[in-house]
Amino acid sequence: MKQSNQVFNNVLDLVGNTPLVRLNRIVSGFKGQFYAKVESYNPGNSSKDRIALYIIEQAEKQGILKPGDTIIETTSGNTGFSIAMVSIIKGYECILAVSSKSSTDKIEILKTMGAKVYVCPAHVRADDPRSYYEVAKRLHREMKGSVYINQYFNQLNTDAHYHSTGPEIWKQTEGRITHLVACSGTGGTISGTAKYLKEQNPNIKIIGVDAYGSVLKKYHETREFDEKEIYPYRIEGLGKNLIPGATNFDVIDEFVKVTDEDSAHTAREIAKTEGMYVGYTSGAATQALKQLNDEGRFKQDDLVVVIYPDHGSRYVSKVYSDKWMKDQGFFDSVNQEALEKIEYIK
Repeated sequence: MKQSNQVFNNVLDLVGNTPLVRLNRIVSGFKGQFYAKVESYNPGNSSKDRIALYIIEQAEKQGILKPGDTIIETTSGNTGFSIAMVSIIKGYECILAVSSKSSTDKIEILKTMGAKVYVCPAHVRADDPRSYYEVAKRLHREMKGSVYINQYFNQLNTDAHYHSTGPEIWKQTEGRITHLVACSGTGGTISGTAKYLKEQNPNIKIIGVDAYGSVLKKYHETREFDEKEIYPYRIEGLGKNLIPGATNFDVIDEFVKVTDEDSAHTAREIAKTEGMYVGYTSGAATQALKQLNDEGRFKQDDLVVVIYPDHGSRYVSKVYSDKWMKDQGFFDSVNQEALEKIEYIK
Protein backbone atom coordinates (compact mmCIF):
# COMPACT_ATOMS: atom_id res chain seq x y z
CA MET A 1 0.00 0.00 0.00
CA LYS A 2 1.31 3.42 -0.92
CA GLN A 3 2.25 5.69 1.97
CA SER A 4 1.79 9.45 2.15
CA ASN A 5 4.28 12.26 1.48
CA GLN A 6 5.97 10.42 -1.40
CA VAL A 7 7.29 7.68 0.87
CA PHE A 8 6.85 4.18 -0.56
CA ASN A 9 7.19 0.62 0.72
CA ASN A 10 9.33 -0.47 -2.27
CA VAL A 11 9.97 0.42 -5.92
CA LEU A 12 6.91 -1.52 -7.12
CA ASP A 13 4.69 1.20 -5.65
CA LEU A 14 6.17 3.53 -8.28
CA VAL A 15 4.86 1.58 -11.28
CA GLY A 16 2.39 3.54 -13.41
CA ASN A 17 1.06 7.11 -13.29
CA THR A 18 3.75 8.28 -15.71
CA PRO A 19 3.69 11.87 -16.97
CA LEU A 20 2.31 13.23 -20.21
CA VAL A 21 4.80 15.76 -21.61
CA ARG A 22 4.03 18.19 -24.42
CA LEU A 23 6.27 17.95 -27.50
CA ASN A 24 7.32 21.32 -28.85
CA ARG A 25 10.34 21.77 -31.12
CA ILE A 26 10.34 18.36 -32.81
CA VAL A 27 6.74 18.92 -33.96
CA SER A 28 7.20 22.57 -34.82
CA GLY A 29 4.90 23.48 -37.69
CA PHE A 30 2.67 20.42 -37.22
CA LYS A 31 -1.07 20.96 -36.94
CA GLY A 32 -2.47 19.89 -33.57
CA GLN A 33 -1.08 19.31 -30.10
CA PHE A 34 1.33 16.45 -29.43
CA TYR A 35 2.11 14.79 -26.11
CA ALA A 36 4.48 11.99 -25.13
CA LYS A 37 3.49 9.41 -22.52
CA VAL A 38 6.95 9.07 -20.96
CA GLU A 39 7.17 5.51 -19.67
CA SER A 40 10.79 5.84 -18.56
CA TYR A 41 9.37 7.37 -15.36
CA ASN A 42 8.47 3.86 -14.24
CA PRO A 43 11.06 2.55 -11.73
CA GLY A 44 12.44 0.08 -14.28
CA ASN A 45 12.55 2.86 -16.90
CA SER A 46 10.03 1.27 -19.28
CA SER A 47 6.38 0.48 -19.90
CA LYS A 48 7.16 -3.21 -19.29
CA ASP A 49 7.08 -2.60 -15.53
CA ARG A 50 3.31 -2.47 -15.86
CA ILE A 51 2.94 -5.92 -17.40
CA ALA A 52 5.61 -7.58 -15.24
CA LEU A 53 3.94 -6.49 -12.00
CA TYR A 54 0.40 -7.14 -13.22
CA ILE A 55 1.07 -10.62 -14.66
CA ILE A 56 3.10 -11.77 -11.66
CA GLU A 57 0.52 -10.54 -9.15
CA GLN A 58 -2.29 -12.19 -11.10
CA ALA A 59 -0.30 -15.45 -11.15
CA GLU A 60 0.12 -15.19 -7.38
CA LYS A 61 -3.60 -14.62 -6.85
CA GLN A 62 -4.42 -17.65 -9.00
CA GLY A 63 -1.92 -19.85 -7.17
CA ILE A 64 0.19 -20.35 -10.30
CA LEU A 65 3.24 -18.71 -8.71
CA LYS A 66 4.37 -19.99 -5.33
CA PRO A 67 7.27 -19.07 -3.03
CA GLY A 68 10.57 -20.38 -4.38
CA ASP A 69 9.37 -20.64 -7.99
CA THR A 70 11.40 -19.50 -11.00
CA ILE A 71 10.01 -17.05 -13.56
CA ILE A 72 11.04 -17.61 -17.19
CA GLU A 73 10.49 -15.17 -20.03
CA THR A 74 11.49 -14.21 -23.57
CA THR A 75 12.51 -10.57 -23.93
CA SER A 76 14.33 -8.01 -26.03
CA GLY A 77 15.51 -6.56 -22.73
CA ASN A 78 12.95 -4.28 -21.11
CA THR A 79 10.45 -6.93 -20.02
CA GLY A 80 13.35 -8.93 -18.67
CA PHE A 81 14.54 -6.03 -16.54
CA SER A 82 11.04 -5.46 -15.20
CA ILE A 83 10.55 -9.14 -14.36
CA ALA A 84 13.96 -9.27 -12.70
CA MET A 85 13.08 -6.20 -10.64
CA VAL A 86 9.72 -7.62 -9.51
CA SER A 87 11.36 -11.00 -8.82
CA ILE A 88 13.91 -9.37 -6.52
CA ILE A 89 11.22 -7.68 -4.44
CA LYS A 90 8.96 -10.73 -4.34
CA GLY A 91 11.66 -13.37 -3.88
CA TYR A 92 11.57 -15.36 -7.14
CA GLU A 93 14.41 -16.65 -9.30
CA CYS A 94 14.49 -15.21 -12.83
CA ILE A 95 15.66 -16.77 -16.11
CA LEU A 96 15.56 -14.79 -19.36
CA ALA A 97 15.95 -15.83 -23.00
CA VAL A 98 17.16 -12.72 -24.79
CA SER A 99 17.49 -11.89 -28.47
CA SER A 100 21.06 -11.26 -29.64
CA LYS A 101 19.68 -8.10 -31.24
CA SER A 102 19.34 -6.64 -27.74
CA SER A 103 21.96 -4.04 -26.88
CA THR A 104 24.91 -5.10 -24.76
CA ASP A 105 23.76 -2.45 -22.28
CA LYS A 106 20.49 -4.31 -21.75
CA ILE A 107 22.15 -7.70 -21.40
CA GLU A 108 24.68 -6.43 -18.84
CA ILE A 109 21.88 -4.75 -16.86
CA LEU A 110 19.89 -8.01 -16.77
CA LYS A 111 22.87 -9.85 -15.31
CA THR A 112 23.34 -7.07 -12.76
CA MET A 113 19.72 -7.55 -11.70
CA GLY A 114 20.47 -11.15 -10.78
CA ALA A 115 18.84 -12.86 -13.77
CA LYS A 116 20.26 -15.91 -15.54
CA VAL A 117 20.49 -14.83 -19.18
CA TYR A 118 20.47 -16.99 -22.33
CA VAL A 119 21.41 -14.95 -25.42
CA CYS A 120 19.75 -16.47 -28.51
CA PRO A 121 20.34 -15.70 -32.23
CA ALA A 122 17.95 -13.02 -33.46
CA HIS A 123 17.70 -13.83 -37.14
CA VAL A 124 16.27 -17.35 -37.01
CA ARG A 125 12.71 -18.54 -37.51
CA ALA A 126 10.42 -18.30 -34.49
CA ASP A 127 10.09 -22.11 -34.45
CA ASP A 128 13.86 -22.70 -34.63
CA PRO A 129 15.00 -24.47 -31.43
CA ARG A 130 17.63 -21.74 -30.99
CA SER A 131 15.09 -18.87 -31.06
CA TYR A 132 14.44 -17.16 -27.77
CA TYR A 133 10.82 -18.31 -27.92
CA GLU A 134 11.80 -21.98 -28.16
CA VAL A 135 14.65 -21.72 -25.65
CA ALA A 136 12.28 -20.28 -23.04
CA LYS A 137 9.74 -23.05 -23.69
CA ARG A 138 12.44 -25.72 -23.35
CA LEU A 139 13.74 -24.28 -20.09
CA HIS A 140 10.19 -24.18 -18.71
CA ARG A 141 9.63 -27.85 -19.65
CA GLU A 142 12.89 -28.90 -18.05
CA MET A 143 12.60 -26.89 -14.85
CA LYS A 144 10.21 -27.97 -12.11
CA GLY A 145 8.59 -25.09 -10.25
CA SER A 146 8.94 -22.67 -13.14
CA VAL A 147 6.37 -20.32 -14.62
CA TYR A 148 6.66 -19.06 -18.22
CA ILE A 149 5.24 -15.54 -18.57
CA ASN A 150 4.99 -15.77 -22.40
CA GLN A 151 4.15 -12.10 -22.95
CA TYR A 152 3.56 -12.60 -26.68
CA PHE A 153 0.54 -14.84 -26.08
CA ASN A 154 -0.58 -13.75 -22.61
CA GLN A 155 -3.85 -11.84 -22.45
CA LEU A 156 -2.71 -10.34 -19.14
CA ASN A 157 -0.12 -8.36 -21.13
CA THR A 158 -3.01 -6.50 -22.77
CA ASP A 159 -5.07 -6.33 -19.58
CA ALA A 160 -2.27 -4.56 -17.72
CA HIS A 161 -2.45 -1.60 -20.10
CA TYR A 162 -6.25 -1.69 -20.27
CA HIS A 163 -6.34 -1.16 -16.51
CA SER A 164 -3.53 1.40 -16.28
CA THR A 165 -2.12 3.12 -19.37
CA GLY A 166 -5.49 3.64 -21.07
CA PRO A 167 -7.24 5.22 -18.07
CA GLU A 168 -4.20 7.39 -17.32
CA ILE A 169 -4.11 8.85 -20.85
CA TRP A 170 -7.88 9.42 -20.88
CA LYS A 171 -7.69 11.27 -17.57
CA GLN A 172 -4.56 13.24 -18.44
CA THR A 173 -6.05 14.50 -21.71
CA GLU A 174 -9.44 15.11 -20.07
CA GLY A 175 -10.96 12.90 -22.76
CA ARG A 176 -9.76 15.14 -25.60
CA ILE A 177 -7.33 12.66 -27.18
CA THR A 178 -7.99 12.17 -30.93
CA HIS A 179 -5.04 9.92 -31.90
CA LEU A 180 -2.84 7.36 -30.17
CA VAL A 181 0.47 6.46 -31.82
CA ALA A 182 2.29 3.49 -30.34
CA CYS A 183 4.89 0.94 -31.39
CA SER A 184 3.72 -2.64 -31.65
CA GLY A 185 5.89 -5.58 -30.63
CA THR A 186 4.06 -8.03 -28.41
CA GLY A 187 1.09 -5.72 -28.96
CA GLY A 188 0.13 -5.51 -25.29
CA THR A 189 0.69 -1.78 -24.89
CA ILE A 190 -1.18 -0.65 -27.98
CA SER A 191 -3.97 -3.24 -27.67
CA GLY A 192 -4.80 -2.69 -24.00
CA THR A 193 -4.53 1.10 -24.20
CA ALA A 194 -6.56 1.22 -27.41
CA LYS A 195 -9.30 -1.04 -26.07
CA TYR A 196 -9.88 1.27 -23.11
CA LEU A 197 -9.73 4.46 -25.18
CA LYS A 198 -12.06 3.09 -27.87
CA GLU A 199 -14.60 2.22 -25.17
CA GLN A 200 -14.56 5.85 -24.08
CA ASN A 201 -14.65 7.25 -27.63
CA PRO A 202 -14.71 4.93 -30.66
CA ASN A 203 -13.62 7.80 -32.94
CA ILE A 204 -10.11 7.91 -31.46
CA LYS A 205 -7.65 6.82 -34.15
CA ILE A 206 -5.22 4.11 -33.06
CA ILE A 207 -2.05 4.01 -35.16
CA GLY A 208 0.46 1.21 -34.72
CA VAL A 209 4.12 1.59 -35.64
CA ASP A 210 5.82 -1.36 -37.35
CA ALA A 211 9.32 -2.02 -38.71
CA TYR A 212 10.38 -2.92 -42.22
CA GLY A 213 11.24 -6.60 -41.91
CA SER A 214 8.21 -7.30 -39.71
CA VAL A 215 4.91 -9.00 -40.60
CA LEU A 216 2.46 -6.94 -38.50
CA LYS A 217 1.34 -4.24 -40.95
CA LYS A 218 0.55 -6.65 -43.77
CA TYR A 219 -1.17 -9.08 -41.39
CA HIS A 220 -3.37 -6.24 -40.11
CA GLU A 221 -4.39 -5.35 -43.64
CA THR A 222 -4.84 -8.84 -45.10
CA ARG A 223 -5.00 -11.23 -42.08
CA GLU A 224 -2.36 -13.24 -43.93
CA PHE A 225 1.02 -14.18 -42.46
CA ASP A 226 3.56 -13.50 -45.21
CA GLU A 227 7.03 -14.90 -44.55
CA LYS A 228 8.36 -12.87 -47.48
CA GLU A 229 7.91 -9.76 -45.31
CA ILE A 230 10.53 -11.02 -42.87
CA TYR A 231 14.15 -9.88 -43.04
CA PRO A 232 16.68 -8.67 -40.44
CA TYR A 233 16.23 -5.22 -38.94
CA ARG A 234 17.85 -3.40 -36.04
CA ILE A 235 15.09 -1.82 -33.91
CA GLU A 236 14.50 -3.69 -30.67
CA GLY A 237 11.03 -4.18 -29.20
CA LEU A 238 9.24 -3.25 -32.42
CA GLY A 239 7.67 -5.53 -35.02
CA LYS A 240 7.66 -9.33 -35.09
CA ASN A 241 8.40 -12.39 -37.24
CA LEU A 242 5.28 -14.09 -35.84
CA ILE A 243 1.73 -12.99 -34.99
CA PRO A 244 1.53 -12.33 -31.23
CA GLY A 245 -1.66 -13.53 -29.62
CA ALA A 246 -1.52 -10.51 -27.28
CA THR A 247 -2.16 -8.16 -30.21
CA ASN A 248 -5.79 -7.19 -30.77
CA PHE A 249 -5.70 -6.10 -34.41
CA ASP A 250 -9.38 -5.14 -34.32
CA VAL A 251 -8.76 -2.09 -32.11
CA ILE A 252 -5.91 -0.78 -34.28
CA ASP A 253 -6.99 1.42 -37.19
CA GLU A 254 -3.78 1.26 -39.21
CA PHE A 255 -0.05 0.60 -39.13
CA VAL A 256 2.80 2.82 -40.30
CA LYS A 257 6.20 1.33 -41.12
CA VAL A 258 9.44 3.14 -40.25
CA THR A 259 13.05 2.40 -41.11
CA ASP A 260 15.89 1.60 -38.73
CA GLU A 261 17.88 4.59 -39.94
CA ASP A 262 15.13 7.20 -39.68
CA SER A 263 14.12 5.93 -36.24
CA ALA A 264 17.69 6.12 -34.95
CA HIS A 265 18.18 9.69 -36.12
CA THR A 266 14.80 10.74 -34.75
CA ALA A 267 15.64 9.30 -31.31
CA ARG A 268 18.79 11.42 -31.29
CA GLU A 269 16.78 14.42 -32.50
CA ILE A 270 14.34 14.08 -29.58
CA ALA A 271 17.27 14.33 -27.18
CA LYS A 272 18.59 17.44 -28.93
CA THR A 273 15.24 19.23 -29.33
CA GLU A 274 13.09 18.15 -26.39
CA GLY A 275 15.78 17.32 -23.83
CA MET A 276 14.41 13.80 -23.40
CA TYR A 277 16.87 10.91 -23.56
CA VAL A 278 14.58 8.25 -25.00
CA GLY A 279 14.94 4.78 -26.49
CA TYR A 280 15.04 3.51 -30.07
CA THR A 281 11.29 2.77 -30.21
CA SER A 282 10.50 6.29 -29.04
CA GLY A 283 12.41 7.47 -32.09
CA ALA A 284 10.39 5.06 -34.23
CA ALA A 285 7.08 6.32 -32.84
CA THR A 286 8.08 9.95 -33.41
CA GLN A 287 9.27 9.11 -36.92
CA ALA A 288 5.77 7.76 -37.58
CA LEU A 289 4.38 11.12 -36.38
CA LYS A 290 6.58 12.89 -38.93
CA GLN A 291 5.42 10.63 -41.76
CA LEU A 292 1.76 11.08 -40.83
CA ASN A 293 2.23 14.83 -40.67
CA ASP A 294 3.88 14.84 -44.10
CA GLU A 295 0.74 13.11 -45.40
CA GLY A 296 -1.43 15.90 -43.93
CA ARG A 297 -3.13 13.54 -41.49
CA PHE A 298 -3.52 15.93 -38.54
CA LYS A 299 -5.87 18.87 -38.00
CA GLN A 300 -5.42 21.95 -35.87
CA ASP A 301 -7.76 20.76 -33.11
CA ASP A 302 -6.26 17.25 -32.84
CA LEU A 303 -4.67 16.05 -29.63
CA VAL A 304 -2.17 13.30 -30.35
CA VAL A 305 -0.54 11.08 -27.73
CA VAL A 306 2.58 9.10 -28.63
CA ILE A 307 3.92 6.47 -26.24
CA TYR A 308 7.63 6.67 -25.43
CA PRO A 309 8.28 3.14 -24.10
CA ASP A 310 11.72 3.37 -22.50
CA HIS A 311 14.87 5.32 -21.67
CA GLY A 312 17.89 6.09 -23.83
CA SER A 313 20.31 4.61 -21.29
CA ARG A 314 19.40 1.18 -22.69
CA TYR A 315 20.88 2.18 -26.08
CA VAL A 316 24.20 3.83 -25.23
CA SER A 317 26.05 1.27 -27.34
CA LYS A 318 23.60 1.59 -30.23
CA VAL A 319 21.72 4.68 -31.41
CA TYR A 320 23.65 6.97 -29.06
CA SER A 321 27.00 5.63 -30.20
CA ASP A 322 28.56 7.43 -33.16
CA LYS A 323 30.60 4.33 -33.88
CA TRP A 324 27.53 2.08 -34.03
CA MET A 325 25.66 4.58 -36.21
CA LYS A 326 28.65 4.81 -38.54
CA ASP A 327 29.00 1.02 -38.67
CA GLN A 328 25.35 0.73 -39.75
CA GLY A 329 25.90 3.26 -42.54
CA PHE A 330 23.51 5.71 -40.86
CA PHE A 331 25.73 8.78 -41.25
CA ASP A 332 25.78 10.76 -44.48
CA SER A 333 26.20 14.37 -45.59
CA VAL A 334 22.95 15.29 -43.82
CA ASN A 335 23.41 13.27 -40.65
CA GLN A 336 27.04 13.49 -39.56
CA GLU A 337 28.54 12.02 -36.42
CA ALA A 338 28.85 14.30 -33.42
CA LEU A 339 32.58 13.85 -32.92
CA GLU A 340 33.25 17.45 -33.86
CA LYS A 341 31.37 18.44 -30.68
CA ILE A 342 34.03 16.78 -28.53
CA GLU A 343 37.33 18.50 -27.91
CA TYR A 344 40.05 16.66 -26.02
CA ILE A 345 42.41 18.80 -23.93
CA LYS A 346 45.93 17.39 -23.73
